[in-house]
Amino acid sequence: MKVTNKNLSRRMFLGMSGSAAVLAGLALAGCGGSQSTTDSGSTTATSTSGSEGGGTISYGSAYSTQNYDPSSTSSALALSANWNVVEGLYELDYHDYSTYNGLAAGDPLKVDDTTFEVSLRDGAKFSDGSDVTPEDVIESFNRATAEGNIYVSMLAPISSVEKKDERTVTVKTAVPNFSLLKNRLAIVRVIPASMSKEDLTLKPVGSGPWKYDEISDSSLTLSPNESYNGDHPAKDNQIRIDILKDATARVTAQQEGTTLISESVPADSIDMLKSAGCNIDTVQGFGTRFMMFDVAKAPWDNVKVRQAVMYALNYDQMINNALAGKAAAPTSYLPETFTNYHKASTVYTYDQEKAKSLIKEAGITPGDIELRTTDNDQVVAMATQVKNDLDALGFNVSIKTDTSAATYAAIDQGDNTYDLLLAPGDPSCFGADPDLLLNWWYGDNVWMKTRCPWNWSDEYKRLHAKMDEALSASGDAQQSAWNDCFDILAENVPLYPVLQVQTSTASWTDAANAEGVKVKGFSGIGTTGVSLTDVTTVK
Repeated sequence: MKVTNKNLSRRMFLGMSGSAAVLAGLALAGCGGSQSTTDSGSTTATSTSGSEGGGTISYGSAYSTQNYDPSSTSSALALSANWNVVEGLYELDYHDYSTYNGLAAGDPLKVDDTTFEVSLRDGAKFSDGSDVTPEDVIESFNRATAEGNIYVSMLAPISSVEKKDERTVTVKTAVPNFSLLKNRLAIVRVIPASMSKEDLTLKPVGSGPWKYDEISDSSLTLSPNESYNGDHPAKDNQIRIDILKDATARVTAQQEGTTLISESVPADSIDMLKSAGCNIDTVQGFGTRFMMFDVAKAPWDNVKVRQAVMYALNYDQMINNALAGKAAAPTSYLPETFTNYHKASTVYTYDQEKAKSLIKEAGITPGDIELRTTDNDQVVAMATQVKNDLDALGFNVSIKTDTSAATYAAIDQGDNTYDLLLAPGDPSCFGADPDLLLNWWYGDNVWMKTRCPWNWSDEYKRLHAKMDEALSASGDAQQSAWNDCFDILAENVPLYPVLQVQTSTASWTDAANAEGVKVKGFSGIGTTGVSLTDVTTVK
């Protein structure tokens, strides 16, 4: 997949801070919508391939949650389900990261360099029948930017949202001519201002094509929103999401046709599902398995030692053994499929001799070190290879594995008891522009202040000078500044990708399941989640 973004000039995304960044250390969620040229019509249509619509779109989710609040959740399940229920002013198509109208009637109208007006879609209503008003938009923005919320720093470029009239809001930005306004507004999901946080957490109401019927620990059911008047109406009777965290159960349900779509397909199950008749979309995304160093202590404060570790890793063996070939060794901070990709000036390949030479140049004697990992299956498998590679370099590695929450809670104490962290992360669920992706880990946040305290260094200051330069530039000048950022990170590797993973999603699209049903208009995305916009069943 070629990831594109049509609005890449003059971006701003401030670093995460405090509790918002702590949330970022936990399992990241995916999100997205799909733009389609499918015309709206009746719920049942006839085509040469069968009868469209009027059925149940079912998919198996690899995640669970207790928080569906669109203004605060970071859950993969909640985000994916909410895409169908709760609209933003604008939506992101996670197939290519373009934007399209949600509740907005059109593009923002520029009043001056920092003032924009957005009109609401005529007749837009929530599924409870109430009108969508500017007050709802304002309250939704205020909730999303409440202190401690994970969305705070993503929305920092937006200073305020105010009411202009009964159908229009005025948006003030913190940066002149902010070109990513629609992308950032897509993060704010518009909910009724009257709803309590408790109600939003349990079962939010929205203005999207679907509404929630039932939410339980084992499944979710959605039905069409009769009040929806947008461009992407529901054409089926139901969406059913089966919560199948166990990979074997999820694959079995897909193989048997109990689900029409299955996310997070394990690499070793792909051929089996293909043989059953399923289509498999495998998409290279930004999702990383990264290495982080405690640069506050020796020997990790020495860049040559950090580089030695990166050269010591056998990337190909990790790709083949831990990810069954469904990943790529990084040649930059961005994957090669991303529009703003630039091959970094330093590219790490498996070179034990170079690694040993760097250790010698650094003048250190390798000793006992602790490698912390989260309990992600791929990371756990990778850790064994990392230990073997670093032991060969002269270190004596002990591995400590725990949940994400426990791992980051321990590291956030800042007592320098860990040495290295191997963990997963994917901020591309919120967008794909380099400024957002750089600031996720390297902003003024807990990552650089506590977890990997690199913010004191001259190199960090040079990185941020280049990031600021990119904000005020456009075109080739902007790309050149970002290229310098990628080079700085590759040279210094305080926190850096070890592998960039692929995401596989299964669907009954080319063939029908045992009941003669398949889905039309579906394709997988490169981040966590399932996009069902304009997807229909065909029988």
